[in-house]
Amino acid sequence: MRQRVRHCHLSRRQAGFSLGELLAVVIIGSMILVAILTIYSRASGAADAVLRKIDAPAWTSEVLQLMAEDLGRTLSADDTTIQIRNGFDNKFQRAELVLRRTYHDSENKEQTLEQITWRAGYDYEGHTPGLMIYRSYEGVAQEDKLLDDNRDEVEKFSPFIPICRGVTFFQIQACKGEQLVDQWPASPPPAGVRITISFAKPYETVRGGYDVDEQDKVSRTVAIDPMRKIAFAMAARADANGVPDPNAASSDKQSNKEPASKGQSPKEQPANQRRTNERTTTPTRSR
Repeated sequence: MRQRVRHCHLSRRQAGFSLGELLAVVIIGSMILVAILTIYSRASGAADAVLRKIDAPAWTSEVLQLMAEDLGRTLSADDTTIQIRNGFDNKFQRAELVLRRTYHDSENKEQTLEQITWRAGYDYEGHTPGLMIYRSYEGVAQEDKLLDDNRDEVEKFSPFIPICRGVTFFQIQACKGEQLVDQWPASPPPAGVRITISFAKPYETVRGGYDVDEQDKVSRTVAIDPMRKIAFAMAARADANGVPDPNAASSDKQSNKEPASKGQSPKEQPANQRRTNERTTTPTRSR
């Protein structure tokens, strides 16, 4: 009887797993799990990069068009102010644009008619590092084409609505004369606003930030007053055969030319108003 009991104990011990075997199984299982997660992460990142390349042109044109429409509201509006700020968020170039229209109530107090804000911030939930662009609309008017019927629920905690993600470069500059400035205080609108955006893969600069190749950046300049007079200065150019460019500006300005009067040919004009290509001969004395 005792021998049978001992035999049963021995068979039970032989059927179980030792501590070393359990540790080996756990370690091997962990290694397999890490490998699966790594492969999944790489596949997800590759798929996200492919989708970004496919959708980037559409997102770029859509964002630029929406911002141009918002800036178009400032045309001929004396009660509009624009504020532009640029900076970095987690080493990425980001910008903020605030369009604000005001009015005065019956007590002559300044009130906000509408305020539109475009802002870029670091995307902490994205699969790849980058920025997310947000748009906010506040004011008296309740209609906004970018928002759905659940406006109150969406804006319960934050008025900013995400527009697109995966942005790697976002810059807004104000046209000040012939220069582009990165900062514009809350003041009357500048002559124009230049918007630059990119979804391309960034690289790390010497200063520690991220940048994108110039060829991968898409820029658009929106004129605040399209009826203004714009002067272009162009230098005379010639092609490979030495023929001057017909589109190049002439050395004589058009404003300095005096047109011939009606009914007169160039030969009938006074000598001081005629311009010919003939060589002027110098009279000589005969001996």
